[in-house]
Amino acid sequence: MAHYELADLDSASFDVVDIDGASFDCADVEDVPLSREDATTDVLIERGLIYASGRSVPADLVTAHMWFNIAAMRGDKEAARLRREVAAEMSDAEIGAAQRAARDWLKLHPQAPERAPELRAAA
Repeated sequence: MAHYELADLDSASFDVVDIDGASFDCADVEDVPLSREDATTDVLIERGLIYASGRSVPADLVTAHMWFNIAAMRGDKEAARLRREVAAEMSDAEIGAAQRAARDWLKLHPQAPERAPELRAAA
């Protein structure tokens, strides 16, 4: 997995995001299709970085925290670190708003439950 540093975002360019071979202008980041199958932690982190950096979209730490939080909830340790870094720059009210937004997003985009292996009885 890629290593991200929020401190280095000023030198990064997020004008175009490549997701599964398709390029999207960051100005239209909310238009990027994100089904539960597309919502890999790398894609979620990329969205968080776009909003944290303010490249091609207005900087929005609440939205950045939301994306990092969703990725962290899916087990990504790097996302958890980025979420903490962003949270250090936010008020308690902003963190609460980000957490509510993450819960709302997860309600609309639940992960598919893991399929249990099929068991067959011996004949």
